Amino acid sequence: METNRQKKIGGVIQKDLVDILQGEVRKNGVSNLVISVSKVSVTTDLSVATVYLSIFPQEKAKETLEGIKSNTPLIKHDLAQRVRKQLRRVPNLVFFIDDSLDYIEKIDNALKNKENPIENRDLLERRKQF
Repeated sequence: METNRQKKIGGVIQKDLVDILQGEVRKNGVSNLVISVSKVSVTTDLSVATVYLSIFPQEKAKETLEGIKSNTPLIKHDLAQRVRKQLRRVPNLVFFIDDSLDYIEKIDNALKNKENPIENRDLLERRKQF
């Protein structure tokens, strides 16, 4: 469970990372790309921040994530400049794609299709056997 300090530091990092990433997208003139930071969790020793990104459109997600990972030192430097009066040390950043929206979409599609376990109870029995 996260402490209040971890949550506050995660919130500060999340807010500033959104500004940094969206600013870079706009500055480079990339259109049709949205990057949002869905969650930041910080370890108990405050040395590592795990950053979950939602990237739209999904087709560009892997390529964009690789670009962000390759520029992590620059992003960390920009972040350090923004939070220098709030944090002594900026945690190392580890980026991942947040796939929770994909999971929700798969559930919605399953409920809309013929394989809706709520309407077709036979599917529930079949899945319990596995």
